[in-house]
Amino acid sequence: MRAFRFEALSLPPEAEAMRQRVRAFLKAEREAGRFQPHRNTWTNFDADFSRRVGAAGFIGVTWPKQYGGQELSNLERFVITEEMLAGGAPCGAHWVADRQSGPQILRHGSERLKQLVLPKIAAGECYFGIGMSEPDSGSDLAATRTRASKVDGGWVINGSKIWTSNAHRAHYIIALVRTAQVGENRHAGLTQFVVDMTSPGLTVRPIRNLAGGHEFNEVFFRDCFVPDDAMVGNEGDGWSMVTSELAFERAGPDRFMSDYRLLVELIDKVGPEPNMRQAAEIGRLISHCAALRRMSTSIAGLLEQGHNPATEAALVKEVGTSFEREIPEVARRLLPVEASFDETDDNFSEAMAHVLLHAPSFTLRGGTREILRGMIARGLGLR
Repeated sequence: MRAFRFEALSLPPEAEAMRQRVRAFLKAEREAGRFQPHRNTWTNFDADFSRRVGAAGFIGVTWPKQYGGQELSNLERFVITEEMLAGGAPCGAHWVADRQSGPQILRHGSERLKQLVLPKIAAGECYFGIGMSEPDSGSDLAATRTRASKVDGGWVINGSKIWTSNAHRAHYIIALVRTAQVGENRHAGLTQFVVDMTSPGLTVRPIRNLAGGHEFNEVFFRDCFVPDDAMVGNEGDGWSMVTSELAFERAGPDRFMSDYRLLVELIDKVGPEPNMRQAAEIGRLISHCAALRRMSTSIAGLLEQGHNPATEAALVKEVGTSFEREIPEVARRLLPVEASFDETDDNFSEAMAHVLLHAPSFTLRGGTREILRGMIARGLGLR
């Protein structure tokens, strides 16, 4: 049985210098009235804001300069992510592309893809969706049925994906498909392709969420052609690349800071003289957040060293999203304030309303708790 790797890590001076740069940028954005922190999370889509973030040099910072990056460390990128979340910045347009799609293309994509896509992502002008989940499959990615058949010069895709965030606004998705028949090893025969969302044969249908918003989508492929050099990695490498990609998706601060602004507004609303119960509950939340931050920072260090901390990432996602679900419940116990978008002068009420409508998805997106716990058990050699 192996143990988790969560070594203590101190952020270097250049990372702390980056923190001050990001804070100054967000302060200027707030003062210009371009966003309101208590109304935003990393899922809020604002293309103009993403372009300004790109112009400021905060996207794709770890990538080579030839592809629009700055060749900075994963720890500096971690600080950028953390500050954007803490500041309630509307980063949804570029988030997926910066977090996982861009790194996948950088590592495994063709030279054409790298030159075509990466500089646009770094500029905050190119957005990606994740084409993994399928109808009737839950979180079982090995149950993928969407197929790609080889044709002259490329592949033709037929099938569908579901819960694809911002597919109606994304320029591309990375789709996980089957390029070989299912055998005894269900993980074999899976391949990833970068698909242009303007491709003939591709259709997007909206899925309205509880809040009445349109973030999720179904994506349908009907004889949708993709060229050979749109393949990510080699044929049949899809499963290993997906598990690597999910380490980027599951380990970051966005898996425990989605409702961080509600925690901030709760503390402000309680004020400097909390009663005993309020002090105990808020103190526990802050301690929990600090522990998760330590774990997530450690994973950023492992990624910087070239490791694939898939098991550790699954744990951060499982514990982190449970923490996110707890914050609104604690807030409701501590303050008898009605959640409402109509109370425009009450930031706490608005933040609570926003979180309550979205919190049910926290433990689902990026892998359900049951799937994650199975991964953790396997990673530790317990099953």
